[in-house]
Amino acid sequence: MKLESLRKKYPAFIYQKYSYRLKRGDLKISFCFKIEPNIVFKPRIIIKNIPDGRLEKIDKKALNNFVFHLGLMEIPSYWKTTCSPEIIIRAGALDKDQAAWWHDLIIRGMGQFFYENKIDWREPDFLKISVNPSIAAPALGTADLELKDRYLVPLAGGKDSLVTIETLKKEGKNINCFLLNPTKIIKKVAGVAGIKNPVIVVRRIDPALLDLNKQGYLNGHTPFTALLSFASVLCAALFDYKNIAFSNEKSANEGNIMYLGKNINHQWAKTSEFEKMFKIYCQKYLAKNINYFSFLRKYSELQIAKMFAQHPKYFSVFSSCNAGMKIQSEIKDRWCGHCPKCLFTYLVLSPYLTEKQLVRIFGRNLLKDKKMLPLLKKLTGEKGVKPFECVGTCREAKEALRLSAS
Repeated sequence: MKLESLRKKYPAFIYQKYSYRLKRGDLKISFCFKIEPNIVFKPRIIIKNIPDGRLEKIDKKALNNFVFHLGLMEIPSYWKTTCSPEIIIRAGALDKDQAAWWHDLIIRGMGQFFYENKIDWREPDFLKISVNPSIAAPALGTADLELKDRYLVPLAGGKDSLVTIETLKKEGKNINCFLLNPTKIIKKVAGVAGIKNPVIVVRRIDPALLDLNKQGYLNGHTPFTALLSFASVLCAALFDYKNIAFSNEKSANEGNIMYLGKNINHQWAKTSEFEKMFKIYCQKYLAKNINYFSFLRKYSELQIAKMFAQHPKYFSVFSSCNAGMKIQSEIKDRWCGHCPKCLFTYLVLSPYLTEKQLVRIFGRNLLKDKKMLPLLKKLTGEKGVKPFECVGTCREAKEALRLSAS
């Protein structure tokens, strides 16, 4: 569908309300969004196994605020269907700085979406975020909690977070993992890491969104790591963790392509730019005492691969392949062997593992597969655009190729 007609037909996206309740130890959260005049979304989030009595230790206003912000972060996933020119917030209050921050997050974080849908966001009236004061909303407040000096590590089953976990363990830190919609593969990885009771969050997309995608409404990439960031802060408060250690590396700062004067970066929500702006926002508007940071920020993907190669216990279980991680049944199918993430992970591990080890992990030597050559040229920057995936820089891809050949 065409952008202009969608924006005219659907002039406003409204964050109407949120609700939550504790049921059988799980915190069940619901949101209600409406795109005027007739589209309604009701996504849900479930945080499993809240410790007994923990909710009572968090001020009601602060808890409302955490949940309200989770809803704010869900907005891009649903707003993108129509790119309505106005987002109206009725579920809670935002000051002018906050509204500007969220506007900035959407414009920066949706860069790949704008590029792929050929959308020009630069017009002054492209997006307005407003708060409707006529609607009574629950009182909100910033949390001021005394939290235990422990570490919550988001884990998706890849090498980076496993390096973070092993390094923190070596330093004697008390750690746990945060898992969002974990597959059997991710749970297996957590078990190998020695994590017995990970924090588990279930995110349920409203089926209405998928229906609109099938009908041809706008679709594309959203800043998923930003959603993980807001969810992890709430979980840190609920489960009593002072530190949130993400595993985003310096390689994430490299973009993919320039579009309308903007550096489009698939990994924008993993960049040091987002990390800095989120940390400031978190301490001012969410929780004063939570320490959010990326443990691997000073390292490149190549350096992380070298560190990961020292932990062979993970070779038979880890995965960075998006296709493979969706498979619920077989651990052996965790790498598709055809995508940019498979090839890049193979590439950066190749200087540090033997061919036999690599073939055991990936099923075959990906660097000897001629069908992978066009993809390799994109990863190294030799030809085409660097793939819109969580891969390292073109320079380190070239370096990995050089090292593996020497």
